[in-house]
Amino acid sequence: MESRPLDGGDWMKENRYDDQVFFQKYSQMSRSQQGLEGAGEWQTLRRLLPDFNGKRVLDLGCGYGWHCIYAAEHGASSVTGLDISEKMLAVAHKKTHYPQVQYLHMAVEDFDYPAERYDVVLSSLALHYVASFEEVARRVYRCLTPGGVFVFSVEHPVFTAYGSQDWYYDGQGNILHFPVDHYFLEGQREAVFLGEKVLKYHKTLTTYLEGLLSTGFVINHVVEPQPPAEMLDTVAGMRDELRRPMMLLVRAQK
Repeated sequence: MESRPLDGGDWMKENRYDDQVFFQKYSQMSRSQQGLEGAGEWQTLRRLLPDFNGKRVLDLGCGYGWHCIYAAEHGASSVTGLDISEKMLAVAHKKTHYPQVQYLHMAVEDFDYPAERYDVVLSSLALHYVASFEEVARRVYRCLTPGGVFVFSVEHPVFTAYGSQDWYYDGQGNILHFPVDHYFLEGQREAVFLGEKVLKYHKTLTTYLEGLLSTGFVINHVVEPQPPAEMLDTVAGMRDELRRPMMLLVRAQK
């Protein structure tokens, strides 16, 4: 399959998930061990998903393959998952028992997005690792059939703006507030995730929404998910997630 960066140049492609230490830490997260039900945003994201019956699905940054498996379980005729991490795909292959699901080892930027090939494109918490959302939106629009649906989640611009992605604390270690700064200065940020340095790309809310509208998408839903009530006191730190948005969920249609 042809491999080329979306903008014709060489981009930094973040792949900490093949680092053994980082991957081991990630594998201990509730979303890694419990699947979709262990993800705080899942109950909200699920309501944005279309009917998968008979649909051809593309998952950008599929990770462990949870969303690919869900689509197959709900009748998708074919599912293609892309991920840059060999370790993530190795887990996905072990968990997947549907012949209509295939996984490709490649970055989101390097896929060729064949015209009108897919009815649904999904992406879960992957596009903040990609430099240009506008280019992704154009490619996704091209590969969707008329009426096709694009559903994605990203880290919220409030969460990515400052870069550290950690709270400010007082001298006793109590949370004071979450920093938001340099909001309109888009671009690369060095965040700390699971105690490890990770490169991500900050984009404003305008960039996400106008990137869709300028491409020709109709935006159906925009949601800033709150943690589910049942997780507030059972998952460490989850109640603090009510203090600022961490994720942005969007459903758009061609």
